[in-house]
Amino acid sequence: MTIQDIQAEIIDEFEFLEDWMERYEYLIELGKSLPIIDEKEKTKDNLISGCQSQVWLYAEKVDDKIVFTADSDAILTKGVVALLLRVFSNQTPKEILDTKLDFIDKIGLKENLSPTRANGLVSMIKQIKLYALAFQMK
Repeated sequence: MTIQDIQAEIIDEFEFLEDWMERYEYLIELGKSLPIIDEKEKTKDNLISGCQSQVWLYAEKVDDKIVFTADSDAILTKGVVALLLRVFSNQTPKEILDTKLDFIDKIGLKENLSPTRANGLVSMIKQIKLYALAFQMK
């Protein structure tokens, strides 16, 4: 699946949820289904700065695609991370770098997060793009 296809799926899923309370509950459920990051990857180097809660993001290149794993100590943030990993994991560095993220605005995610969580979202995306840039250069 392409990144655009995945974004379209997410937009469709959020359209079925009637209000932001349901959307928050959905994000929490997504967070619970996030594959567990290996404890050895919960290092200071993998900690994303700029987040209100602790968020660890680890990436490795597997067959020309980047596979991300992540965790957070906050359940809602974990759901946000799960959404981002759904979009970006198992994509090539070029696809990640070339993608215009439109699902965040279309589902209203950024404006329905606290300012510190919205900053964290931006920091997570920035780190994902930095990983893609680093892997593209290898």
